[in-house]
Amino acid sequence: MDNRAKLLDCALQLFTTQGYNAVGVQEIVSTAGVTKPTLYHYFGSKNGLLETLLNKRMAPLFQKLDAVLPYEGDLTKTLEDITHAVFQFVHDDPQVYRLMLSLNFAAQEGVPAQTAHPLWKKLHSRIEDVFQQAVVKHGNMAGRHQAYTATFLGMVNTYVGLALNGYTDLDDELVHKAVHQFQHGIYS
Repeated sequence: MDNRAKLLDCALQLFTTQGYNAVGVQEIVSTAGVTKPTLYHYFGSKNGLLETLLNKRMAPLFQKLDAVLPYEGDLTKTLEDITHAVFQFVHDDPQVYRLMLSLNFAAQEGVPAQTAHPLWKKLHSRIEDVFQQAVVKHGNMAGRHQAYTATFLGMVNTYVGLALNGYTDLDDELVHKAVHQFQHGIYS
């Protein structure tokens, strides 16, 4: 494994277990077995390392979503496909999603949250598009796309959090249950 990859892997492990702010550059480079100039050469700063890490490791989630979007008229299927894509991504890379969740709830003026924010915004935007397109078939949803997105993604992330902590499995049955639980509220 090259030094760049070692730094990314070590940073993910440290940021996930200790939190971004609790980890210093020296700890990262010592764990990776490299020097500070090596980190600065590849990433410019600790925040540059975080930004690269998140963008690189979250890219497969957006690829999975690209495969199931755009919305084609069946809201249940589309929401199940989105949920399945997120669950599969979490199964494949639980550490990075755990890190993203922790950064989502970090102080918003902090560097770590600001680094993760564009990725959360990108995810929200893609889901909002689905709800905006679904208005054609489900007129009662008009103007509620942001609230539906927040509620839907919040529910998905709650199940992810439960799974990451060993309380449930992110399986097809949970995908179906979660989407139908969510839809019961928006159709009534």
